[in-house]
Amino acid sequence: MRHRRVGKTLDRKNGPRLALLRNLATSLVLYEHVNTTLAKAKAVKPVVEKLITAGKTKSLVTRRKLASYLTVESAVNKILEELGPRYAERKGGYLRIIKLGVRQGDGAETAQIQFVKD
Repeated sequence: MRHRRVGKTLDRKNGPRLALLRNLATSLVLYEHVNTTLAKAKAVKPVVEKLITAGKTKSLVTRRKLASYLTVESAVNKILEELGPRYAERKGGYLRIIKLGVRQGDGAETAQIQFVKD
């Protein structure tokens, strides 16, 4: 039973789920929008928002924290150089999820997760 456990499992064990979220977060930071399923978009949104909030303060500790989660060094640089200063005045809500409909092959609900242009 999973009483009082926080977070979605996405029908995966812990290791593959963390790898999925890390790769999805890295792609979202690099390309600023990703088409995926609605469940995965909802699962990755709080993860990326916490990374952007951490990236507002530019320090070595922050760089190492971001590098421990993101898989590519250019994603870390993008958060610290572009995304952190872009959302410096914003208190949260850096991402939006737009529903795209159902996928033809398996009927899964798809969505696009993207950064808010502000």
